Amino acid sequence: MAIKRRHEVQVFSMSFIDCICCGFGAMILLLVLSQSKPPPISEPVTQPGKGQSEELRLLGEKTAGELKGLEEALASSRDSQREAERELIRLRTTSNSLENKTTDAQLDTKTLATIETQLTVAKQTLTEEMRRLMSQGVKQRNDAPVGGIPVDSEYIVFVVDTSGSMQRFAWSAMIKTMSEILDIYPRVKGIQVLSDEGGYLFSSYRGQWIPDSPARRKATLEAMRHWQAFSDSSPVEGIEAAIKTFAAPDKKISVYVMGDDFTGASVAAALKRIRRVNPKDASGVPLARIHAIGFPTQHLNGGVTPSGIRFANLMRIMCRENGGAFVGLISNS
Repeated sequence: MAIKRRHEVQVFSMSFIDCICCGFGAMILLLVLSQSKPPPISEPVTQPGKGQSEELRLLGEKTAGELKGLEEALASSRDSQREAERELIRLRTTSNSLENKTTDAQLDTKTLATIETQLTVAKQTLTEEMRRLMSQGVKQRNDAPVGGIPVDSEYIVFVVDTSGSMQRFAWSAMIKTMSEILDIYPRVKGIQVLSDEGGYLFSSYRGQWIPDSPARRKATLEAMRHWQAFSDSSPVEGIEAAIKTFAAPDKKISVYVMGDDFTGASVAAALKRIRRVNPKDASGVPLARIHAIGFPTQHLNGGVTPSGIRFANLMRIMCRENGGAFVGLISNS
């Protein structure tokens, strides 16, 4: 007998699955509806507008102004530094000048009494001394000193102060004194005349000796009467030019300084310059003798001006160091 097979029940039939899906869908829908929020709204990105451009412009101007201010401050700082450097140089120069003046003051203190005595001694002219010797029948040696001045030189250079004080108050006396000095040298190998700045009386004889003759001497003294040249009242430059140009070991040269005052920065510095250009040989004889005649144009109210004292001080020491003599006159007559 045939056994009937039971009909198999399909639990997950299509209808059942539909129900399940619908249930889940409903649940999801409820869940979404109960917790839903409005979607976030993104803020629009704004482009820079007119207001922001103005702010940027003002910021740029402010930055440029600050930069310009910094540049100006830097430039001012550099100017201040340069000014400080110039001031330092000026102070150093002033310090050196004060040191030189201190040295001069020390020299003046030591020699003031001697200088004033020299400036008040009675006038001693060279020709008078020669007349006295001749009247006594004394034969003068070629190298014998006249009035304290050695006259053994073969060449003579006059260094003349051509300043206003000399031109106004002592020019005629200076020419007369030059003539008297030439008289004690009957014959020399050469003559030259320079200003205290080193300029030449005769430009045609620049760097050359003027040949000696009575006619040349007369022409030289005559030209002196009309000679005008710049002067800073310091004979140092003229002495240097005379020695550098004309002095030589094989020549006997005398330099005669004719002046009245010294306005140079330092007596000590002037002496140092002359020592440098006029060295001495092994026996202590200088390359050139240096003599000086001081004219009394600086006498005021019974005294002597500081520049007159400094000239006498300078030339007294310079002549002593260079084998010469200094004569200070008290009268221009």
